[in-house]
Amino acid sequence: MVERVLDVEDLHMIYAGGVHAVRGISFEVNQGESVAIIGSSGSGKSTVLRCINRLIEPTGGKIFLKGEQINTPHTDVNDLRSRIGMVFQSFELFAHLRVLDNITLGLRHVKGMSKRDAEDEAMAVLERVDMLDRVDAYPGNLSGGQKQRVAIARALAMKPEVLLFDEPTSALDPELIGSVLETIRGLADEGMTMVVVTHEIGFARDVADRIIYMDQGVVAEEGASSIINDPQTDRLKKFLSSLHEDEVAEEGNGEKRS
Repeated sequence: MVERVLDVEDLHMIYAGGVHAVRGISFEVNQGESVAIIGSSGSGKSTVLRCINRLIEPTGGKIFLKGEQINTPHTDVNDLRSRIGMVFQSFELFAHLRVLDNITLGLRHVKGMSKRDAEDEAMAVLERVDMLDRVDAYPGNLSGGQKQRVAIARALAMKPEVLLFDEPTSALDPELIGSVLETIRGLADEGMTMVVVTHEIGFARDVADRIIYMDQGVVAEEGASSIINDPQTDRLKKFLSSLHEDEVAEEGNGEKRS
């Protein structure tokens, strides 16, 4: 029997000023499933992740982690964030700490691990993301792709039940994107339960088990990754068409510049 890990029910988020960013969306994520959330800027994708991880408080709705409602006043937020890992587009590493220390910090202070055990765990996850050779480096001496892989390792070290990615490649130069996507692809192959907000449509099609297309705060279409090649709604067709037009325009501009 497939275990349900995450349930989002009738989620709403209204920001100050009356902006209704998320309008009653519902979805679930099963054990070992990779779900990609796509959509244009301002569609509410990142807001959903921030509500799940309690970085912001939703205006309405319920969020369950393995059957336990986690958006209640009684929820231990620190414990929750050790169970739901999050990888940000801006890395969020501590600049004054070495790579190794960035990863062991949460293990020691949240999980109460000894220094030795925390370092052993850190080395194991750094090996998974191919960053063992940079354990003593500081974030300022890393490329953007390396920083993001360290951020992924830090989240993995906490052994989360589900891992959230918020546009993990949007802050990277084009030549650095591939290594991060390959790392995330490897996690999917290992059976990590993941929700990935991404603008990398090809990656979402190739890696995700299921895709959620958000538009103006609602789920406009949801289905298997095949919906990228065979969209069923006019809204998704228009969105994918606009992406193709942008790619053509960029290629044309590149030819003109060269």
